[in-house]
Amino acid sequence: MTRSMTSRRSFLARSLALGCSAAASPLLAPLSLAAAPWDNRLVVIILRGGMDGLGVVQPWGDPDYASLRAGMPRPGTKGGPLDLDGFFALHSGLTPLMALWKAGELGFVNATSTPYRDKRSHFDGQDILEAGVPDSQSPIRDGWLNRMLQAVPGVEAETAYTIGPSGMLLTKGAAEVAEWSPESVLAMTPQAEQLMAHVMHDDPLFRDVLAEALDLAGSLPTAALMRKGGMDGDPEEMLEGMAALRQSAQVSKDHSGAVSVAEFAADRLRGDARIAAFSLNGWDTHNRQNAALTRPLKQLAEVILALRDNLGPVWAKTGVIAMTEFGRTARINGTDGTDHGTGGTMLFAGGALRGGRMHGKWPGLAEEALYKRRDLMPTSDVRAHAAAVMQGLFGLDRNVLETAVFPGLDMGTGARLVL
Repeated sequence: MTRSMTSRRSFLARSLALGCSAAASPLLAPLSLAAAPWDNRLVVIILRGGMDGLGVVQPWGDPDYASLRAGMPRPGTKGGPLDLDGFFALHSGLTPLMALWKAGELGFVNATSTPYRDKRSHFDGQDILEAGVPDSQSPIRDGWLNRMLQAVPGVEAETAYTIGPSGMLLTKGAAEVAEWSPESVLAMTPQAEQLMAHVMHDDPLFRDVLAEALDLAGSLPTAALMRKGGMDGDPEEMLEGMAALRQSAQVSKDHSGAVSVAEFAADRLRGDARIAAFSLNGWDTHNRQNAALTRPLKQLAEVILALRDNLGPVWAKTGVIAMTEFGRTARINGTDGTDHGTGGTMLFAGGALRGGRMHGKWPGLAEEALYKRRDLMPTSDVRAHAAAVMQGLFGLDRNVLETAVFPGLDMGTGARLVL
């Protein structure tokens, strides 16, 4: 791309004035990026839906786990979880990440959560997670990652692309953070392009905006198909284009844009960007728990491996943390699923973090040890782990983290996740 970053931002800011149609994939995952004055990189992934930590990292060494999760395959059985350390076993959906675990580049924090308790609403839980505040009644409506950027001098935004869904609360706030959504399409027939060019010919502002629109659209597969035949093109070309379009849509559906997000993030992080944040859906597993986790776990594994492969040597300077709004019930429900709970698991990866081990204090699964005799008891605040990662990667002052980034947080003496 040869056009300036500023003009791309201008295109997006004024895109509605074009009167063009921007059709977006329904499976978009918004991505936000920011450049900052340090060399390490941070990727934050929000796992929307309440990931079941007890299903992802299964504590088979706990004597009460087998009865709570009756019918779950055991380690060492076909399709069963993979043993990590003799106590915990990893769901088979994350099998592709076992090499990272063995290399010390993948780890987990168990029994962790935000301060959110009891109401178990996805909306409130995600707001608290992304705002980094103690409860949903707080007046703070910006995100903790944005507040961190506000506390650091010299932060600059990357190129801004916003086609499709808006960004995340996690990155909203006074600090400028760019946004981009993959698989977005601005499709125009050649006739429409000519008409728009004619209408805007004498207006430099809109003429340049149109040029930006077509420049962006030209790099996207669906737009290229529309250029080839459009609705008024040669019938054979139209049929060929529609077949290719269906194939392209199927690929997009299979990957949900997640790998595209990771590849784009890695490309930017190899350059000036230092922070990337995005979300992955599909973690609300009320039914058929073990099978329901397989697809989102496979996607998460693909995303992490795409980050590693595309970051190359920068992976050694990178920390990836994956967080969810709450855990799920300790006991399987009547449909072999789990319901909204409390304590959960944080996943982390990257060459800059201390993987190959479990972090956190294990509370046990005896009924009296559960939160309200129902959920895994939280023994740490997930915000403290995120703060510790930022402190270790970026050298941020603890007081800034406990007051400006996460108001009211006590980081304590949490797990040391950064090498």
